[in-house]
Amino acid sequence: MRKILAYPLTVIYFVFFGLALVVFHPIQWICLNLFGYTAHKGSVSLLNWCLVRCTHILGTTYSFKIPSDIPENTPLIIVANHQSMNDIPPIIWFMRKYHPKFVSKIELGKGIPSVSFNLRHGGSVLIDRKDSRQALAQIAKLGKYIEEHNRSAVIFPEGTRSRTGKPKKFQPMGLKILLRNAPSAYIVPISINNSWKMLQYGKFPYGIGNHLTFRVHSAIENKGNVDELIAQTEQRVNAGIV
Repeated sequence: MRKILAYPLTVIYFVFFGLALVVFHPIQWICLNLFGYTAHKGSVSLLNWCLVRCTHILGTTYSFKIPSDIPENTPLIIVANHQSMNDIPPIIWFMRKYHPKFVSKIELGKGIPSVSFNLRHGGSVLIDRKDSRQALAQIAKLGKYIEEHNRSAVIFPEGTRSRTGKPKKFQPMGLKILLRNAPSAYIVPISINNSWKMLQYGKFPYGIGNHLTFRVHSAIENKGNVDELIAQTEQRVNAGIV
């Protein structure tokens, strides 16, 4: 019965989701080209608020807990487990004051209204997974960018999303490059739960009635042995996955 109900709700969700992307594409263009970064960033935040609200059609609810000791006006490297694309809008919206930018696969840089535009022009980087040299250069570029502008880089070190919610082993190279190029950044681990259930039936229909939780852990200084820092970060992320 639950899956049967998911079909019409998913159709309605896709309509509103697609409408949000189409409407905000020209809004982003106008904000960036006429008013600059701050206006564009505001339009992206509002877009992702809308995308989060669209999931309420599916009965999705959220808990996003941010501790009070996350430093502001300093670069951050946000490290999270990855369960679905639905991980991304809540991070952009709920952590908007930290200016999150993403390490994203190059395929997302074309053809998707709003999303592709933001990835190309909003400070994120696009990596070619088949070209390690290009990928590492782009990640280094992002590290230097957040170091210079006191913004945040979001990276999912598992590499690919977990389809069952069970965490995968970190692939540390990208995170090492960020740490090297943003030496004053703090590491902020996030544990994400239940996002994978949105795709438990595949891409259609979406799962309904899920409660997604995002637990932001206390920040870790970028000091000491890098392998130990990454191991500590992975332990914190995994400790919050249930």
